[in-house]
Amino acid sequence: MELRHLRYFVALAECLNFTRAAERVHITQSTLSHQIRQLEEEIGELLFERVGKRVLITERGELFLSYAAKALKEVDQGVAALKESARGLTGKLRIGSTHTFNQGFIPECIATLLVRHPTVKVAASEFTADDIGERLASGALDLGISYRPRTVGDLWFEPLYNEQMVLVVSPQHPLAGRKRIRLVELHRQPLVLLPEAFATRAMLDECFRACDAEPLVVVEMNTLAPMLALVERTQIGAIVSENAVRDRSTLRAVPLESPTPMRTPGILWKRDVDKTAPMRAFASIVRAIALSSRLRRPSDSNH
Repeated sequence: MELRHLRYFVALAECLNFTRAAERVHITQSTLSHQIRQLEEEIGELLFERVGKRVLITERGELFLSYAAKALKEVDQGVAALKESARGLTGKLRIGSTHTFNQGFIPECIATLLVRHPTVKVAASEFTADDIGERLASGALDLGISYRPRTVGDLWFEPLYNEQMVLVVSPQHPLAGRKRIRLVELHRQPLVLLPEAFATRAMLDECFRACDAEPLVVVEMNTLAPMLALVERTQIGAIVSENAVRDRSTLRAVPLESPTPMRTPGILWKRDVDKTAPMRAFASIVRAIALSSRLRRPSDSNH
């Protein structure tokens, strides 16, 4: 069965006249008759009855009509969306992301979007993961880029990749020269971490409990930049995502093991919401950049 069969069938069902239906779909009457017969043979049902010069749709034909018309509508809407996309997207996109992604990842994604679709307007804001979830649920944001939340509720989380967390220290720190370090070795080591309300902190606390270690959390900060600035100036370490320190040559990133703390970044959507064309376009860019080698390569030992 081909798409043209459905178009011919719907045209005839609406006109109930071979001549008018053939004119509507721009074919000859004999071709239309042949195509309808082909369709009936393929599905094994009589769709029309010919009574003299009259054409009547059968009960089976009526049943099939609703599905055929719906399928054609979906196809036509898809083609229209593609043509609209080719002409250039318009509209406004509201993005929420956590600090880690706002440093370089989100600007790169937005830049790519604007090159492809310069008429799209973007509002990008930085929030905590919990705030992103709340704003998505309330409709204040279109999509979020964050780590997997502890609970998703009426949100949908689309994972992008898995990311290791690393110990970050200054070059003068006693652990700066290590190739890697077991998490238990951070027992009673002074650290600056996110507050306990953050999902990342809850995950790290669970990892420490798993290896029976308890770090000395001397400072809690709720944003990444001051945490790293503090690490640069002191003998205090921090545990952050490996992407957060890629471009900081003044810091050393030491991989952790036994266990290795992992985070899963992804796209957060509100469930059962119709995605706009800018939302779909931006999500496609996010997926492509997230899977690029720039984000997937191992941490550089010089960091």
